[in-house]
Amino acid sequence: MFRHTDHLQFDVKPEKPDPVYARKLQELIGGAYGEMTVTMQYLFQGWNCRMPGKYKDMIMDVATEEIGHVEMIATMVARLLEGAPATESTKNAAADPVVAAVLGGMDPQQAIISGGGPTLSDSNGVPWNGRFIVASGNLLADFHANVAAEAQGRVQTARLYNMTDDPGVKDMLRFNLARDTYHQNLWLAAIEELKADGIEPSPIAPNALFDEEHSEHASSLWHLSDGAAADQGRWAHGTGPDGTTPMSFLADPVPLGDVASAPPPDPKLYATYDGSQGKPRSAALGTEKGLVGKVKDALDPDTP
Repeated sequence: MFRHTDHLQFDVKPEKPDPVYARKLQELIGGAYGEMTVTMQYLFQGWNCRMPGKYKDMIMDVATEEIGHVEMIATMVARLLEGAPATESTKNAAADPVVAAVLGGMDPQQAIISGGGPTLSDSNGVPWNGRFIVASGNLLADFHANVAAEAQGRVQTARLYNMTDDPGVKDMLRFNLARDTYHQNLWLAAIEELKADGIEPSPIAPNALFDEEHSEHASSLWHLSDGAAADQGRWAHGTGPDGTTPMSFLADPVPLGDVASAPPPDPKLYATYDGSQGKPRSAALGTEKGLVGKVKDALDPDTP
C-alpha cells in the first residue's frame, strides 16, 4: 500500500515560466537516469528482495522517496509551462521546427498531449522505457547499479543547475543534488554492510562459481590500445579489492580463439556465399543415408 500526501518533499516555486527549460528538465523525469528510472528500479528491487528486514525496508524507503521526486519535478515542469503557447500556434510548432524555435523551443507534446504539463519522456520527447531499470534479485549487483544510477543522475542535475538563472529552480535542484549525494553514500554503505554481514563477502557479484571460472583470466588487464599508461593504475598491481585476486598487466596479449567466421548460410536465406566454408548444414541434410536422411528429407523436402 502507498499513501500520498498533498505536500511536496521540497518546495517547487520557479520565479517565472520558462518552457525551454521545462523541456530540458524532462530529462530528470523520463531520461535513462531520471527519477522515473530510479523509482521503478528501487521499487522492483524491494519487491524482489527475499530477505525481510533492514535491506528490504531501506530499499522501500528510498523507492518511495523517489516517487516524490518524480512528483516534484513534474510539478516544476508544469509551473515552468504556465502561459506557454497553446492552440493553433502550438500545432504549428509541432509541424514547423522554425516556428517551434520562435515560440521558445518547448516540446509541443507538453501542450498538445499533456495540456501544459509534463510527459513521461526525456528532453527529446522519447518515452520512458522500463528496460532502463536494473532489478536482478542479487543485492550486491543491484546496489552497484544504484550507485551508478545516482551518480549519472547527479551529473545531469549538476549540468541542468548551470543551465538556469531562476532562483526557485536552482533551489529545488540544490535539494535534489543533496539527496543524490546521500543516496550514493547510502548504496556504497549498503555494499559494505552486505560484506560485514557475511551475506556477500566478496565485492564481486555474484559471490559464486569462482572455482568454475577460468581463473587464469581473472587477474590481468589486456593491453589492447595505443595508450602507454594503463599499467600505472592500482588495477594492474597487487591484490584486487576482493582480497584474493591478483591484479596484473598483460603487455602483449594474443588471441585465444580461432578465426572469427559465421557458418555457411542457409541457401533459403539467399546470403551471398562462395562455398569457401563447405556446404551449408541445411543443404547437406538430403545427403545423409538411411533412416536419418529419410527423416530429414521428410522434414525439409525442398533442401537442395
